[in-house]
Amino acid sequence: MALSLLSATLASVGTVAVLRPSGSVATPSPAPAGSTTSVNLDSSEAVVQVAAKASPAVVTITSSSVNTRFGPFSVPATGVGSGFVFDSNGYILTNWHVVEGGGTLTVALKDGRQLPARVVASDPDHDLAVVKVDGTNLPSVQIGSSADLQIGQLVVAIGSPLGTFTDSVTSGILSGSGREITVSDPLTRQRRTISNLLQTDAAINEGNSGGPLLDAAGRVIGINSAEAASAQGIGFAIPIDEAQAIIAKARTV
Repeated sequence: MALSLLSATLASVGTVAVLRPSGSVATPSPAPAGSTTSVNLDSSEAVVQVAAKASPAVVTITSSSVNTRFGPFSVPATGVGSGFVFDSNGYILTNWHVVEGGGTLTVALKDGRQLPARVVASDPDHDLAVVKVDGTNLPSVQIGSSADLQIGQLVVAIGSPLGTFTDSVTSGILSGSGREITVSDPLTRQRRTISNLLQTDAAINEGNSGGPLLDAAGRVIGINSAEAASAQGIGFAIPIDEAQAIIAKARTV
């Protein structure tokens, strides 16, 4: 099975899958004193609420550099991925392979602002990086936990598939956990193994790299990272608990 990391070039084109509702999500509702009633929230409404809550904090990251790795000539290289603000002071979590070229980074916010960014912490072994933009009071997401996830639960992915369709929202279920895959790095062309991944059938494509995988409450439970190019409905995300160390490190820089 061929697998690829999900950063994209600006020349990428294609068709993005639409949302697929998946069951229902139980949520608490106000009830009279002394009663214990609950209602079911339709999954499509849950996705709407998650998107409204989280999408303002999801960003598009563009990396521009000169690639001389594979020949004697300088070739401009531009890649596009996703990320999300986890701290309103401008800290953004993404994948390492989105920013590893060492070039100029630009972050596009949902409100249209384009801000220069710099890498402040990296963890190549887990394919994670934190970039920083100068800003305060930015919209941010709530970091959840990947420790007690249940197979079959609703998940929502947000990002910029193909580097073009920004703020795209897809939904599905958590299909599996503890997955191990071998991927080809888009920059170095080297193959490497990534372990302990979450598997989802939420549609994710090139450019979704670094975007959040969220639960029904809008909390980040994973970082979208790879897709199975030879199959449909098989995507992979890094559990958010594996990012806690780099998040803590970035805040000390």
